[in-house]
Amino acid sequence: MQRYDWNALDADQRAGVLRRPAQETRQTTADAVADILAAVRSEGDAALRRYAERFDGGAPERFGVGEDEFDAAQASLSPQLRAAIEEAAERIRLFHQAGMTQPYELDTAPGVRCERVLRPIRRVGLYVPAGSAPLPSTALMLGVPALLAGCREVSLCTPPRRDGSADPAVLYAARCCGITRVFKIGGAQAIAAMAFGTQSIGQCDKLFGPGNAFVTEAKRQVALIEGGAGIDMPAGPSEVLVIADAGAYPDFVAADLLSQAEHGPDSQVILLSDDVALLDAVDAELEKQLAKLSRADTARVALRSSRSIRVDSIDTALDVSNRYAPEHLILALRDARAWLPAVEVAGSVFLGDFAPEALGDYCSGTNHVLPTSGAARYAGGLNVASFQVAITVQEVQAHGLEAIGGCAMELAAAEGLDAHRAAVAIRREHLRQGVGSRA
Repeated sequence: MQRYDWNALDADQRAGVLRRPAQETRQTTADAVADILAAVRSEGDAALRRYAERFDGGAPERFGVGEDEFDAAQASLSPQLRAAIEEAAERIRLFHQAGMTQPYELDTAPGVRCERVLRPIRRVGLYVPAGSAPLPSTALMLGVPALLAGCREVSLCTPPRRDGSADPAVLYAARCCGITRVFKIGGAQAIAAMAFGTQSIGQCDKLFGPGNAFVTEAKRQVALIEGGAGIDMPAGPSEVLVIADAGAYPDFVAADLLSQAEHGPDSQVILLSDDVALLDAVDAELEKQLAKLSRADTARVALRSSRSIRVDSIDTALDVSNRYAPEHLILALRDARAWLPAVEVAGSVFLGDFAPEALGDYCSGTNHVLPTSGAARYAGGLNVASFQVAITVQEVQAHGLEAIGGCAMELAAAEGLDAHRAAVAIRREHLRQGVGSRA
């Protein structure tokens, strides 16, 4: 990690230090994705089979996962892994259920009742990557809130393994969420299939889940196409910012940094501390722990664009963090909770020495689908409301129209919208004549 002294940097240098690794969608990627979307939209399953042969080494006899495959997947897992998936699912359910948005209604004037009602998005599509490693945790993070929201049709796509089967842990996680429509399709073609529908896969209204550059670009494009699908959020490379004081454990901090760096070469980790000795100790720990990692080469590439920054105080560190707006923020501080009010922007916060970010990835209960690339400045992580639409309702009695109609007419006149004014005025005139006054 490159070392910097925040106080020694000017404004431009500070901006440069906090810059994320360049994320450019190459035109070749965009063009390739556009071709895939067009082909799947016009040819359906035939295009999916062609791309499966090209990218996966063969097309499965059927894209959909049958009940026999679910049963075989469940039987193949160790009792310990099944228990871990079930335990994580329950914690995720408890947390998300407690935070569900509630409908409400009130009378804003006598005879004027306004409501906000919630309805589940009818058809949602979930994408669970399985590139360098299968992600059953992502199936839980997407599937549990979809289940709580009450979505009637939930489709899940995940890339097949070399033998043409879906990862058994992903299948069991899906089963724990009540998801029965699982398809062995990956990449941009899976996004296209869920966005537009094929002979095998029903069209979805909104898509969720992370993926590689092709998946991310496909989500971006289908969200812009007429008749396409909405998306949860653009998913950039993973990132963590750690604020540590002199009392922090260097080996804990190094492990947290590496747990994000191993995600991919374009991940970024940042360490802020007011203690030089802590920064030095973490550097030493990074080298020691890297030697033991199976994904050390990936982590080393990510560390090249990562930062170790000395600040003059923890207050300054929080200011820097709020400017960066991290996906994950770890406060490895004495009395970490006391610093929480100073956190203005972050996707998810981890308080204290014994709250590794890895717990949030798997089983603490919070969601690991979070805003990246600074989007935490204006967006939060995935939750049950992401799978719902809110509809407002107004019910107006005759005396309610009399009570607030004049306000509407005055504003309509000010805006020069005569028909708006007339829609109220005509009704009021009827009431004055004693016509149409049914309550």
